[in-house]
Amino acid sequence: MTFKKGDAVMLLDEDLSGIVRHIEGKNVTIETEDGFLMSYNENEIVRRKTDSEIRKELFKNSNLDQIISEKETPAKRKQPKVKVKERYEPTLEVDLHIHQLTNAFKGMPNHEMLNLQLETARRQLDFAIRKSIQKIVFIHGVGEGVLKLELEYLFGRYNNLKFYDADYKKYGLGATEVYIFQNLKPNN
Repeated sequence: MTFKKGDAVMLLDEDLSGIVRHIEGKNVTIETEDGFLMSYNENEIVRRKTDSEIRKELFKNSNLDQIISEKETPAKRKQPKVKVKERYEPTLEVDLHIHQLTNAFKGMPNHEMLNLQLETARRQLDFAIRKSIQKIVFIHGVGEGVLKLELEYLFGRYNNLKFYDADYKKYGLGATEVYIFQNLKPNN
């Protein structure tokens, strides 16, 4: 290997580096980082590459700006703060009052109304399961309690789901909250 004055070099067998100060045949004198002059055979030393030479070698086939932009950490997006009280509120509310489901309810027999309400509840529950929505509130009203009993029967046909009366302050006695455990499939 050919050296010239001013080259940064390192020793092969020792943890020592320095700058070439004098060359005489195969004998190379280097000045160590501590300021000492030491002579070595040219076979015992190697030229140390500068940082820019190393970078050029590493990235000779790529765009350095692109690599740097890929490595930079993206700025964290700020998540909106959710109050503890709101965190536990249901994410989906389904109002099963018949006037919310259809405009043509006048003259409709009671069993058809009940079937429409139950079919709506089943579709919304299946939707929530598919979309991994964990909480649903079914607003059924107080009435005679027939719809509430039928809903409880419907919910009982599903695995990994629990249901209970919804928040009294918000819904009164006329709503049922359903908590859906993840990876749920209907028992049909």
